[in-house]
Amino acid sequence: MSGKKIVSAMGIKNNDEIVIYDNSDVISSCRCWYNFIYFGHDPKLVHILNGGLNKWIKEKRTTTADLPFINKSRYKSLEKKELVKDMKMINQNIIKPIFKVIDARSRERFDGKVTEPRKGLKSGNIKNSFCIPYISCLNEDKTFKDVVELKKIFHSCLDSTTDKNVVFSCGSGVTACVLALAYSLINDKYLPCIYDGSWAEYGLI
Repeated sequence: MSGKKIVSAMGIKNNDEIVIYDNSDVISSCRCWYNFIYFGHDPKLVHILNGGLNKWIKEKRTTTADLPFINKSRYKSLEKKELVKDMKMINQNIIKPIFKVIDARSRERFDGKVTEPRKGLKSGNIKNSFCIPYISCLNEDKTFKDVVELKKIFHSCLDSTTDKNVVFSCGSGVTACVLALAYSLINDKYLPCIYDGSWAEYGLI
C-alpha cells in the first residue's frame, strides 16, 4: 500500500494539523515529521509530542484503549525531492561545497573510534562533514532543549543559524531527522533536508 493510501485510510486530510508521537524517545516521530513535510504537508501543521508517549504517561495524562471511528480521506501528496540528497550529490558537494553536512551519530562513531553496529560498514565519516550527536539536543526526559541551548549547539558547526543550506545525516536516515527538527526550532525558514542513505550507504566497504 502506498503512503498516500495509508494516510488516507487514517482519515488525515491535507489541511489537518498533525501531532505525532511514539514510544521511542521521539526518534521515530521525528522521521514521521520529516516524511509528512517531504510529501507536501504544510510544515506549520506538523508537530511532534515533545518527550513522546513515555513522558505523557509518566505525567499521568489521559490515555485510552478506545479506537476512534475513521472517515477515510483522499489525501494528495506532492514529493519535495529537493528535501533529500543522494550519494552522488554528497560527493559533488565535497568537490564543490554548496551545503553543510551534519552527522547525528555519536562522536565516537563519527571519529571512527568504535566499530559500526551494522556489519559491512567501515568506521569514520563523510569528508568535510560535522558532528552533532542527536542526543545532545535532547534533555534527559527526551524533550528538546530550549532555543538558547540549541543555538549554542548548532553554532559549533554553523556560522549562522539562519543558514538554509544544511543537510543532516546519521546511520540510517532516522536520527538525522531529530537534528533536522531541532534545527527547525531555531530556524523557522528551514525545511528539513536529509541524506537518506546516510552512513549505511556511504560507509559500505
